[in-house]
Amino acid sequence: MVTPREIRAARAFLGWTRQRLADKAIVSLNSDIRLEQGVVDSRASTVDAIQRALERAGIEFLSAREPVEGIRIGPKRRRA
Repeated sequence: MVTPREIRAARAFLGWTRQRLADKAIVSLNSDIRLEQGVVDSRASTVDAIQRALERAGIEFLSAREPVEGIRIGPKRRRA
């Protein structure tokens, strides 16, 4: 599962505001804020929606495949 730090890094890399990420993931802004801050355990569906939105924009999460935390741009980055 992606970490709050990875979500913040991916959003910053794309130049997205929290509102834009929430819109792309179809979640509430408050859900995104709480998730990025790690304040509460978010629903798995919220985390999945945010991860999918960032992946559609071309982000690859290293923690999904490697025992490290981080992001990189995928080979097929799409304009979002």
